[in-house]
Amino acid sequence: MRKKKKFFYLFTGPGFVGILIFVLLPFGDVVKRSFTGAVTGHFTGMKNYQIIFTNQAFVLAVKNTIGFTLVCIPLLVLAGFVTAVLLNGLGGRGRMKSVYLFPLAMPTATIVMVWKMIFYRQGFLNLFLTEMGLRTGLWGEVHRDYLGTEAAFWVLVGSYVWKNLGYTVILWLAGLKGIPAALLEAATVDGAGKWQKIRYMILPSLKGSLYTIVILSFLNSFKIYREAYLTAGAYPHKSIYLMQHLFNNWFVNLELDKMAAAAVCTGGVLMAVIFILQRLWDRNEWDEK
Repeated sequence: MRKKKKFFYLFTGPGFVGILIFVLLPFGDVVKRSFTGAVTGHFTGMKNYQIIFTNQAFVLAVKNTIGFTLVCIPLLVLAGFVTAVLLNGLGGRGRMKSVYLFPLAMPTATIVMVWKMIFYRQGFLNLFLTEMGLRTGLWGEVHRDYLGTEAAFWVLVGSYVWKNLGYTVILWLAGLKGIPAALLEAATVDGAGKWQKIRYMILPSLKGSLYTIVILSFLNSFKIYREAYLTAGAYPHKSIYLMQHLFNNWFVNLELDKMAAAAVCTGGVLMAVIFILQRLWDRNEWDEK
């Protein structure tokens, strides 16, 4: 028993020390700064929090970030599941996995260049729509700037889903592979249809995969800032003005007190969401037992 504890501390100790030094202590310093002034360093109480919650840019960024997350995660989870179910019955899944993971390997700057070529005023999409309109006579030339209108939100959603679909499909496929084939065959013999097997057998067996996918998708939704920033700059259309834009602008202006308060709020929300999902998962596991 003592030997097992020794190896436990030996393997987990370095990781815990790294988290303590590079995550917990810096975050503790951020919490401290959220209650002090950026210039004087004097204690200001809840003043920084009052400022950010009455800041229009902060409210807009929070609203857009929440909306983006609520739209993207269900789309990604559903698209990944449907794709995985279709691929599960096909051969050559190894080659298909490589194709789906290809977007993750592409540099962000390359992806942004593609979006600009497609969605700008003189981009490929407008050229295609113009050609179709002239051929059919239904409309004339199209010169819409998708990245400068409300459509920018859906361009960003498409970018997120396209880039993250690959790992979602892989995780769903891993979960599908873990379902015993004999179980599905028995259901077929008993007269269960395709949709019945998906609803009553496949989906309940994939709760572990669903939890992992939702958590990863939720965290990755906060990384879309790179695409939004490189596409539209620090001040994009208001529909894609996210929390990361706000943090970047506050950092450039050295408004570290407001940035610290917003970071504490964001970190608290992230931890709360993860704990809630974990609690729901544990409760489902307990109910099944």
